[in-house]
Amino acid sequence: MNIKQNLLGGITAAVIALPLGLAFGVASGLGATAGIYGAIILGFFASLFGGTPSQISGPTGPMTVVIAAAVISLNGDIGLIVTTVLLAGIFQIIFGISKIGKFVQYIPYPVISGFMSGIGIIIIILQINPYLGLSSDASIVHIFMTLPSNISDTNLSSFIVATATMIIMFFSPNKIAKVIPTPLIAIVVLTPLSIYFNLEVDAIGEIPAVLPSFVMPKMNLQHYTTVISLAFTLAVLGTIDTLLTSIVADSITGTKHKPNKELIGQGIGNSLCALTGSLPGAGATMRTVINIKSGGTHKISGMFHALILLAIVLFLAPLASQIPLAILAGILVKVGVDILDYRFISIWRDSPKNDLSVMLVVFFITVFVDLITAVGVGIVLASLLIVYRITKEAKITLVDSHHKNVQTDVEYDLADKKVRVIKINGAFFFGSSTAFEGKTNSILDTKVVIIDILDVPFMDITAIFTLKDFITKLQKDDIKVMILAKEQDKNQLLKLNKTHVFDKVEFYEDMDEAFKKI
Repeated sequence: MNIKQNLLGGITAAVIALPLGLAFGVASGLGATAGIYGAIILGFFASLFGGTPSQISGPTGPMTVVIAAAVISLNGDIGLIVTTVLLAGIFQIIFGISKIGKFVQYIPYPVISGFMSGIGIIIIILQINPYLGLSSDASIVHIFMTLPSNISDTNLSSFIVATATMIIMFFSPNKIAKVIPTPLIAIVVLTPLSIYFNLEVDAIGEIPAVLPSFVMPKMNLQHYTTVISLAFTLAVLGTIDTLLTSIVADSITGTKHKPNKELIGQGIGNSLCALTGSLPGAGATMRTVINIKSGGTHKISGMFHALILLAIVLFLAPLASQIPLAILAGILVKVGVDILDYRFISIWRDSPKNDLSVMLVVFFITVFVDLITAVGVGIVLASLLIVYRITKEAKITLVDSHHKNVQTDVEYDLADKKVRVIKINGAFFFGSSTAFEGKTNSILDTKVVIIDILDVPFMDITAIFTLKDFITKLQKDDIKVMILAKEQDKNQLLKLNKTHVFDKVEFYEDMDEAFKKI
């Protein structure tokens, strides 16, 4: 471990985390102090206990969006908000202990794409009012409805400061931006100018230069469903956000993170954030990448980044309190733009229609309904589309004249012996069981039915029950049943033979062997 390089990575990450922590804190409705202490507490403890050594954690756009919704839903009751965040942290710890972390990699990419792009758009839209110098609004629909009147009430000074911030954020030369992060440039340049020209812009306000105090959680029957729902949303969102960042870190460092340990670390950090009234967060992609590129590869870099932030708060709080909110709005617009998934957007015209449909559904539900519903609907929709494709690819054929064994090149005359062969190619599960029933209903004047499942990669319980019902029907009509199956499939069927349907069924491993017994 190179201590010097890790300390440099921590310092660089702290410089980026400072303006973002302030901005996310203000956007959440909890205040700049909550944002910066969220970066400190989560940043330190997630690094200490987490499973991604190079990761920098702190307030992120997605988590801020949910907290902003929680502030509105819970009427700004800090006790209930603390309970929400505390439960979210506990959920994350449970996720880690239950080893749920590994399943994040199975979330379809269109779901993640629509989800992240939706969050990016939400962050941009939520900055419209602060950009215009007006009070924040947490309702996307209401922001659009009041936009015409709000434009006429624009605070010109705030608009100019926010626009100047945007220019700095988007157009600063790369040589400068690599040395000094653009959010910091905007704050250092525009804050003194707004003070010098005595611009009428709202500032962050007082940031206490003291350690945060303990906040007591509380719960009541009126809000418990809302609290649990928001807590679960935060936990799931934080899990996805964090582990996606961990994957990015792995790709750069060539290491392998420990997802379940990472979730436990995140849960501990967010639980402690809750008890101090601080803003929860997750693994932050941009801060993590900057940390790695600056030499941070060990957990000490994330812990040091938190300590640097703490020193800044304790000694430079009076200066930070004068930062105009319009600057933070401009910074967050850039954050929202960066969150948009350009990887998918750039190929949307040529992408499969099913994937594009899933992405758009998740996107619009994210923006106009809520995040957890978006992810849930997206996963279900993507799963149904996959089931549909697998079902379409599965082939069930009924042979009643001649059947040729491809392996031995032997041809069998089925009609003379009144034999029917049902050949299943592909997955035999609930999606294809209906097609199986349709084919088998057309079997007439038959003495022997051979069911060939040698080319079935897997069967589920629905297919097995369908098969048992079909065999029962054949046995009532005194039709002999043979099944061609691999040993593992045969054992699976016999294990579920509680009704003794398979007692009179003959199992074989190839057609030659079966045809000799007819």
